[in-house]
Amino acid sequence: MSGGRLLLAATPLGHPADASGRLIDALATAHIVAAEDTRRVRNLAQSLEVRIGGRVLSLFEGNESTRVPYLVEEIRGGATVLAVTDAGMPSISDPGYRLVAACVAADLPLTCLPGPSAVTTALTVSGLPADRFCFEGFAPRKQAARRTWLASLAAEPRTAVFFESPRRLAELLREAVDELGGDRRAAVCRELTKTHEEVIRGTLAELADWAVDGVLGEITVVLAGATPVADLDVLVAEVAELTAEGMRVKDACQQVIAAHPGAPSRRDLYDAVLRARDQ
Repeated sequence: MSGGRLLLAATPLGHPADASGRLIDALATAHIVAAEDTRRVRNLAQSLEVRIGGRVLSLFEGNESTRVPYLVEEIRGGATVLAVTDAGMPSISDPGYRLVAACVAADLPLTCLPGPSAVTTALTVSGLPADRFCFEGFAPRKQAARRTWLASLAAEPRTAVFFESPRRLAELLREAVDELGGDRRAAVCRELTKTHEEVIRGTLAELADWAVDGVLGEITVVLAGATPVADLDVLVAEVAELTAEGMRVKDACQQVIAAHPGAPSRRDLYDAVLRARDQ
């Protein structure tokens, strides 16, 4: 064999028809299929009516440290290794990163066969701003760590996407109300692309009430970014600098407001400037 390489392939979140043609070809031709769950990849192949052509090996959190060196040597020897997880993209809160890092360190070729991802799918259907976002992985399991993590999102201006267990979702939403305020908007995306797909949108307080009786299925949460609030004293000082250079107060207020997201109205800033002059 020659020309070994690693292929990282996204697998359907639920609907087999979302599989790409490149994934189907790779399942049929790869020398080794490294799967998070060997039974699930075989079931996927059956649904896609493709015969897996190579060996199927498990690659999950519990055996990554021992399995990765073996796979690296196989790639170095010329094998094409296809890495897949249960659903979505390898390495995104799923196995795969250690294998990628090892191949990069060994200067071995690798590529990605793009496709479904719960992160971008949930972001797209959430109805929340998607121009800038961050992915937070799984929410911390322990309450103290989870509250600290939620508090860190209080001033995060980007939309945040994260995963949560359905068993802990109600508790997380109650804590989010405490840490972030009940008016912060969010969306809970359940069973994306599957038969019982459901997207619940609303404020954190509304979502906490909705989840109180329990939720089932795979959960992705999308949280709106914090609304920026500009420091009024800073804005007044900037207006003062511009007027000292000869600009009219109204024009200076307009320019400062345009430069600061979360600034007050021009009328409010103008009044604050006049009050500061009277002091």
